[in-house]
Amino acid sequence: MIKVTINGVFLTQSQSSGILLKEANGDRTLPIIIGEYEAQSIALGLENIKPPRPITHDLACRILESCEINIESVLITELKDNTFFATLSLRTSKQTLLEIDSRPSDAIALAVRKNTPIFVNETVMDQAAYVTEEKEDTSSRSYIFKSETTNLDRLKEDLKKAVENEEYEKAAALRDKIKEIQSKS
Repeated sequence: MIKVTINGVFLTQSQSSGILLKEANGDRTLPIIIGEYEAQSIALGLENIKPPRPITHDLACRILESCEINIESVLITELKDNTFFATLSLRTSKQTLLEIDSRPSDAIALAVRKNTPIFVNETVMDQAAYVTEEKEDTSSRSYIFKSETTNLDRLKEDLKKAVENEEYEKAAALRDKIKEIQSKS
């Protein structure tokens, strides 16, 4: 099992959300396309932002806490037909180990809220990871984000560059994200 860290949540030019898992002691990065809701939930968890009412992943964490169950780890177990599979390892108050099948996005959304380690099966890394170069090129995808509010200036810079480079689809996505953030302010 390979320990990974979250290197970012991203939005592709085709408006798909994803997450980048970086090998903790290596150079490989594993991209996983996930749902927009899960990407937002992971980003909120990474920034420790608490919405006014609990969202689904916050609720799940509260239920586990109430039942005295701890999340020990998340394991991305396999890649089959372009679909990633994961397992949540849970420990009950009576020290019983439970392994629960999960989508990686949901497991990671829980893990970021509990500072739980995330691991990837070696076979999955061999199948789907890529080796990052010294300075990662982000021109092939739109913006990697962690906190919407702290990155508004960066989004505006990226929008300007996208227009200059005639990447209009990317520019439109960035424009929409800027409007969304500004409307929340």
